[in-house]
Amino acid sequence: MSITFFRPRARFDFRSDTLDIGNPISWSRKHFLRHLFNRLFTIPEDRLEEFYHHHLKFYLSRHPQGDEMVFFQFLWEKIESQLHVLQARDVYDRDHIRNLMNADRLKRFRWILTSLDRWDIHSSDQPIIERQEQKIYALEQEITSLRAELVECRGWDGYIQIRDDQALALLDMFIQMQALKAPDGGALFITAAQNTWAKIICKFFREVDPENPQEIKQIKQDRLRHYLRGMDPKDPTKRDNEIPQNHRLFTISPVKRRKH
Repeated sequence: MSITFFRPRARFDFRSDTLDIGNPISWSRKHFLRHLFNRLFTIPEDRLEEFYHHHLKFYLSRHPQGDEMVFFQFLWEKIESQLHVLQARDVYDRDHIRNLMNADRLKRFRWILTSLDRWDIHSSDQPIIERQEQKIYALEQEITSLRAELVECRGWDGYIQIRDDQALALLDMFIQMQALKAPDGGALFITAAQNTWAKIICKFFREVDPENPQEIKQIKQDRLRHYLRGMDPKDPTKRDNEIPQNHRLFTISPVKRRKH
């Protein structure tokens, strides 16, 4: 299976700087891993990353449906396995110095692979779990903070109190506001449903008698809706039912600006 992951050296390829695996004359594919590590141990250290991409390109060319993660994981496991073998050898082995040098080379290559690992394959399960738990904790803290902000935004700050029996005066001002123009000449307020104005008043305003401030009265929506029906399309201040004159206390008009 290894032969499908790495580019084998072509026969009679005597180049000394090749990154391919194997001998230039003939060699047994059964000993492929031995040749793989021999190539890693002999190429210049500054070509280790090039070695990775060289064989990745070969693997993907032979496997159009292949995945870099599969190639990376296979190579990583082989490097880890051989590194454990070298580190487990007796310090009194006659090849101890060479074993140390080869182990250092594999560690260097492993460090390069770690920098290329987008899948956290190099990490053990526990560090991955710890990182994920840290992310989860951070997200939970953020959710808690956002929930607190949401509660604050939804919190009720109280009603706006108006004088007793002045709800129609307020509605009259809202109706006048619908005739105001924006600087570009278009309508400043665009409200398809006129009942929206009644809902705003009923939700956020309450009538109160100054002599009995504890008696706060809810404003009935039906009373306001009566004066919102039948808006004149040419004049948004006109309705089928006009607000009584005694409740039309204010006039809203745009500021007259001087011409420069």
